[in-house]
Amino acid sequence: MISDPLVLSVVLIGIMFFFLLSSVWIGSALMLTGIVGMLIYEHNLPPAISILQKSGDLLAGSLYDSLNSWSLAALPMFILMGEILYRSSISTRLLNGLMPWLGSIPGKLLHVNVAACSLFAAVSGSSAATTATVGKITLGELKKRGYSKKLALGSLAGSGTLGFLIPPSLIMIIYGVLSDVSIGKLFIAGIFPGLLLASSYSLYIMIVASLDKSVVPSKGERFTFREKIDSIKELVPIFLLIALVLGSIYGGFATPTEAAALGVLGAVILAIYFKSFTYEVFKEALLNAVKTTVMISFIIAGAGFLSQVVGFLGIARAISEYIGELGLSPYVLILVIGIMYVILGMILDGISIVVMTLPIVLPIVTMAGYDPLWFGIFLVFMVELSQITPPVGFSLFVIQSISGEKISYILKATFPFFIIMILIVIVVTAFPEIATYLPEKMVK
Repeated sequence: MISDPLVLSVVLIGIMFFFLLSSVWIGSALMLTGIVGMLIYEHNLPPAISILQKSGDLLAGSLYDSLNSWSLAALPMFILMGEILYRSSISTRLLNGLMPWLGSIPGKLLHVNVAACSLFAAVSGSSAATTATVGKITLGELKKRGYSKKLALGSLAGSGTLGFLIPPSLIMIIYGVLSDVSIGKLFIAGIFPGLLLASSYSLYIMIVASLDKSVVPSKGERFTFREKIDSIKELVPIFLLIALVLGSIYGGFATPTEAAALGVLGAVILAIYFKSFTYEVFKEALLNAVKTTVMISFIIAGAGFLSQVVGFLGIARAISEYIGELGLSPYVLILVIGIMYVILGMILDGISIVVMTLPIVLPIVTMAGYDPLWFGIFLVFMVELSQITPPVGFSLFVIQSISGEKISYILKATFPFFIIMILIVIVVTAFPEIATYLPEKMVK
């Protein structure tokens, strides 16, 4: 049996990957890993029955502790809001309102993906919902108008990940619950990094369009000033919903959970106003929201149990002490952690990455002097990268289902935006004030 916590951590990682690769549900894989860890720990060997009983008690307690959170109640609300928007005509109106304002800059309507994803991310909180909603609207239109298919796919893949960074964000909610960091502060901290990433995508599109004239049609649509003004009315509903959700949080009128409920109410009212709200729409939105919420909650529960086992066996403390003894500088440490997340992103989805690694990684980075608030934004960037890294890149699968293109072609189209995201991560790491300035000024 194993008594060394460092060796035990390596063994547990191997066991966890075995369960994951054997197609066991992620939540079940995490729970089974924790139970096996209790069994193989040397001091827990005799008797095995009592250890299983202790594991059961620990599992029951962790299930309650992990899911008994008022902040976590915001999760199903934001998911339901995104589902309603996805199935109503509001998303179509968003694109129609943006088109007249983007036709006069290099890249023209290729910026629609970036702008639309940024706006939709501010009301959905889901990367998959953002990518699917915007992609279904824009890809066909851009192809029909003669825009570069490669640049359209790449910009959609990169911009779709903004659903995790621009608040409200499901990943930020989960991180806030697990790390005991203010979700409101996390939302505020994501604003500048999100705008910086979106601006970098648009800048890249402008550079490519200036160097290669073939990526945009030779004859672009021209819009009169009157048409531009008229198009604003299409954007007003989205801006009102953003103001309702984020304004209530930043203005101190509502908690993130209450703001999420307001967002659902606002989405329903807008869908009714535009006569796109039916029983079938609501039924599908509700069922998908329940399925997604249950899936995420099961993963969180499994991760909560595993994190308690990790703490019980002393693994987190041992790893923290070991890394501390290595004498790594803070930048080298965060580089190693970043590389680890990129590798994990190739085989795991973003939510699983957060809940599985946070119990071990957070104590290490805080010991190195990093702000947990800043690390939350760094972690969101890492999750965004996982959305566009093969073979488990959810955004890649979404785009493939929408476009019908081969995954290899989508990967080539996405690679420049993957590099841009890494560069922005470096900038935010070198200048953490980009993430922490607003929360420090706005929330006392």
